[in-house]
Parts: sequence; C-alpha cells; structure tokens
Amino acid sequence: MEEKIMAIAERLRGMRDTLEISAKEMADATGVQLEDYIQYESGSKDFSFTFLYKAANRFGIDMTDLITGESPHLSGFSIVRKGEGLPIERRKGFKYQNLAYRFKERISEPFLVVAKYDADASLPDIPMSSHEGQEFDYVLSGSLHVNIGGNEAVLYEGDAIYYNSGIKHGMVAVDGDCKFMAVVMNEKK
Repeated sequence: MEEKIMAIAERLRGMRDTLEISAKEMADATGVQLEDYIQYESGSKDFSFTFLYKAANRFGIDMTDLITGESPHLSGFSIVRKGEGLPIERRKGFKYQNLAYRFKERISEPFLVVAKYDADASLPDIPMSSHEGQEFDYVLSGSLHVNIGGNEAVLYEGDAIYYNSGIKHGMVAVDGDCKFMAVVMNEKK
C-alpha cells in the first residue's frame, strides 16, 4: 500500500509542477490545510477519495490518471467484469472499486463500495466530506447510516439517496457490512 501512496504522491507533485500551480493553490482547491497538502505530496499521509477527486478536477485530468498513471482510452463503451474494478482504498473501513475507469471523458464516477461495520464507530463522529456535483447511492446489501448536512437517515437494502455532494456528508455501516453503488457526478463535465 505504501508503494501505491508514494506513486500517487509523485504524480500529484509532478502534475502540480507541470501546471505551475502553487502548493497553497492546490491546498485551497482540495479543501485541506497547506501542511496537510504538503504531507500528501510527500507520501506521508494517505489520500481520501474526496481529496483525489478534487485534485484531479483541479488538474483537469481523469482521476484514473492520478491513481494509476494511465489514461482511460475507451469512448464507445467499457465493460468491467465482476471484481475487476479499479480498487481505491482511500478511507478507513471503505473499499471502492471504480467501475468505469477505462472510459475516457466520463461525466460520472460509478463505484461499488463496501463499508465495513465497525462496532466502535460512533455515529456523532462520522467523518464528513464534500465535493462539487451530485451523488447517488443505492444500497445493495446491509444498512448504511447517512448524514447529509445534519439530516440523518438509515438506508436499507434497496433504498437509494440522491444529494448535492457540495453539502457536508458522511456515512457508516450499521449492524454489519454494507455494500452499495455510489455514482458521483461532477457539475463541470
């Protein structure tokens, strides 16, 4: 995992240097403190999905470029077989698989997400994040406690939620692991 973090950190620093963007500007664009941004670029701090998404948007590149160093090439259609999504393990307890990483110029980022149940997780302390655009989440199995701007609900198998992802939001699995589809749509695309 450390090797992957270092590779992403190098691409992050390389893109910033190539585009002649200051570290302060990137910190602002990704919504983190300058000190944290510098830690991301050095590879001493692991990345969140939201950070990578915002960084890729600021650079004007596909998130796949930043994560893998390779650009998507398909434009007519893309098939991703079961278990072959691009793995992104960027938030403690959450495993993401990007299901469209081979398709270039996507207008959305579809993910299969597994949220691991953590009996010690405290609902009032759900990690919150925000990013441009909108998001659609559909629960495939298990249950998910969501907090969207202070509004809370528990979603069960077959339930869906659609929201403005610019609003602070967070989620945690309850009563066991939860598997859900998340589709993130960027307004700028």
